[in-house]
Amino acid sequence: MGRPTNQLTDKWIRKPDLEPGLYGDGNGLYLQVSPSHTEGEKPTKSWVFRFMIRGRARKMGLGDVDQVSLKDARKLAQAKRLLVVDGIDPIEERKARKAALVVERDAAKAKATTFRQCAEAYIKAHQSGWKSAKHGSQWAATLETYAYPVIGSLPVATVDRTHIMKILEPIWTTKTETASRVRGRVEKILDRAKAIGLRDGDNPARWIGHLDQLLPRKTQVAPVEHFAALPYKQLPAFMKKLRKRDGISARALEFTILNITRTANTIGAKWSQIDEKEQAWTIPGELMKGKKGKRRPDHTIPLSDRAMAILQDLPREGEFVFPGAKEGAGLSNMAMAETLKEMGYDGDTATVHGFRSTFKDWASEQTSYANELTEMAMAHIVSNKVEAAYRRGDMREKRRRLMEDWAGYCEGQKVGGDNVVAIGARK
Repeated sequence: MGRPTNQLTDKWIRKPDLEPGLYGDGNGLYLQVSPSHTEGEKPTKSWVFRFMIRGRARKMGLGDVDQVSLKDARKLAQAKRLLVVDGIDPIEERKARKAALVVERDAAKAKATTFRQCAEAYIKAHQSGWKSAKHGSQWAATLETYAYPVIGSLPVATVDRTHIMKILEPIWTTKTETASRVRGRVEKILDRAKAIGLRDGDNPARWIGHLDQLLPRKTQVAPVEHFAALPYKQLPAFMKKLRKRDGISARALEFTILNITRTANTIGAKWSQIDEKEQAWTIPGELMKGKKGKRRPDHTIPLSDRAMAILQDLPREGEFVFPGAKEGAGLSNMAMAETLKEMGYDGDTATVHGFRSTFKDWASEQTSYANELTEMAMAHIVSNKVEAAYRRGDMREKRRRLMEDWAGYCEGQKVGGDNVVAIGARK
């Protein structure tokens, strides 16, 4: 005689006064009445399917009575029972189906997410860690010009080598530096897309072991471009002309030349970095140019008397030595270049960065200062042994004399002494 089935009725399961417990309908289907956790509320009613599989008793929920009728609950229980007969655990089978739905949903999301959306998300996620808003705008501008027309509207999951080559090939030999930056930016965006599950496989924009086999190296197709530098023999006349100009930008340019620093260091200079007693300016290592991911040591510049005079004449308004038009910000990175332009120098005759080359030529051709010393003055990376020597007092004093001699030359003075050769002394 078989087990009784269909023991429950629709009218009976709706009774409001059922005691908490399990009420069998047959073939593993039960009505589960659970006491309410809130005083005054009625017990909750739901369907459960109880079964044995591989010697283990299990219980599976089939839904609330208000959502699943008795008729539908019997159909569900029957379907689950057939799985058990086939040796399949209904609970594990349901988990697998849900996982498959998640995968399918994620795949649909990846298919719908475009490269442009990923790029904009990358910029938003990283811009707070970039040194300036300009860096973010450069990212957006290069992608808008070169990448988006080719892959901007494509699903990020479908971007492949063909697309990358279509972006790079037209500009690799004509705008090599720009093309290299575009490639690196696309690579980073695709790496992030993979990290968040929007694409799989290798990155088609990577250089090593991939695009380096398809495109020539930068140095093979484009020579290194140097910044235009004013010949050092023209510098005293230039400095005389510059000192006649008023304004923060002119003083910032003069200060930059005297200390042979980069634009970013000057416009980012803060009063907290200046030690007036020691006549020194210490630029934090994290603001120094160096290999990516490697922090440089702090760079201390002995300030010449002229550099100190510039500082003493500046207004002390805010934290920046050379304040810009915006409150709480330093001078614009184009301000000194504009001053040069106003003085009649275009990018082919002189640049702000080019004055570093002017200093190097002067030091090499007109003085006897060691090359290592002038390299350190320019904050170039030198060997650890030389760096250790520099940190001793004698090298620091040589640095100070070098900066005073440079300032003196900028003023048109004949520099002499044990360390320098007067202009014209060499034959």
